Amino acid sequence: MGITIDLVVHTSRRQVFEEAAGALAGVALRWTTYEYEHEIRARVAESLSRHCPDGLMLGAVPYDACRDLLPDGLPVTVTAGSGLDLALAFSRAQARGWAPTPVSIDTFAPEVVAEVAEALRLDPSGIGCLPYARERDAAAITEFHRRFLERTGGGYVISARTEVVRRLAGALPVLNGAPVPSGVRAELHALALRIRSERADGGRFAAGVFRVARGEGALPASDLEVDRRRAALMNLLLSTPEFADAWIENRGRRGVVVFAHKALFERLTRGWLSVPALGRAEESLGLTAAAGFGIGGSARTSVLLAERAAARAESEGAPCAYLFEDGGVVIGPMGPGSAAPAEAFDQGSVEEDGGERIEELARSVGLSPTTLSRLAAMERVLEGKAFSPSDLASTLGITDPSGRRLVRKLSTHGLVTAEGIARTHRKGRPTRLYRLGIDSAMERIEPGRGSLVGA
Repeated sequence: MGITIDLVVHTSRRQVFEEAAGALAGVALRWTTYEYEHEIRARVAESLSRHCPDGLMLGAVPYDACRDLLPDGLPVTVTAGSGLDLALAFSRAQARGWAPTPVSIDTFAPEVVAEVAEALRLDPSGIGCLPYARERDAAAITEFHRRFLERTGGGYVISARTEVVRRLAGALPVLNGAPVPSGVRAELHALALRIRSERADGGRFAAGVFRVARGEGALPASDLEVDRRRAALMNLLLSTPEFADAWIENRGRRGVVVFAHKALFERLTRGWLSVPALGRAEESLGLTAAAGFGIGGSARTSVLLAERAAARAESEGAPCAYLFEDGGVVIGPMGPGSAAPAEAFDQGSVEEDGGERIEELARSVGLSPTTLSRLAAMERVLEGKAFSPSDLASTLGITDPSGRRLVRKLSTHGLVTAEGIARTHRKGRPTRLYRLGIDSAMERIEPGRGSLVGA
């Protein structure tokens, strides 16, 4: 699956970033540009409301303007002025016939300024340095530069803040310490590599063991009752769309084992914080269940760790779960959390009419309920991000031509919408992108009538 990176840049710097991204293959870029700093927050909020990227690159000013809007766990790179950027600014000053000092510099880190000054053998006493600070606005920075040049009797300004450059233009000699393509390219490659690395970690094999807990002080249940409870627990897991890509089977008299990637369990547990399936088992089935998750170097090791984690959870005497990793990491206890999470589809999937909605929508589209459940799970994984037909084929384990045919079928019934195109390679045809709409279609189904509400 391709990578989508959002870039938040000033309009004047977009060309530099586009040049830097020219050699980056397998990554789709989305742009959020601004002319004035007060525009940043609203524009980032609007972009995030439309889609959630795999990664985000932005400067310190945009980051501080919208940091509270960013999703938890989103890989973010905050760009900063480098020594090369500053050295090139000095070179441009020399080309204009300006003396190297006095010079007033803002936003660059003091150690970067000192390193470049030493390399160019500049007098430190002729250099004013005002590092970046979140609370310092453009007016304060402009005033710093004015006072420094008044004190030195002349000189020029190197600023990495476009608003400061705008304020000083025509009043004082000023240069924009903009980033160069090579530095941006290196940071883009590093961000893409970090995203792929996190995906690879999420792709590690893992196992989960869910057990019907023994009642404290209760007499042992009959074999038939134990089998009934285990079957009910297994059916609950099988009816959860997020488990559509997992392998589920019985594990002993009281247990069910789930084989999946680490990323799947991490999503189900809200980042190893809670296990809503345990709350559902207690509320809808009247079962007290415990769960254990294991992440190891092999399937056998993962299952053994999951068994140990489940035993630890069961000893707590209440619905909870533990995670054991082969590196010695232990997380828990994780409680059941909310049995009815805020996400509409997750809630609908465990309601009494959830299965009926799936079956009716599948029948109207001409797909099997299993395929539709897997598509719903894929939509939850994507979290609003676009996908290509080959991504769909890879997720469902089908050929690329079959994936394209499935996309056409879904498009005919309004379950996908065209999102645009992305060029994953420098040469070749661009790839069409789509966005799933299974969730919204499920909400419009009227159970028992086989139709979409409002259709």
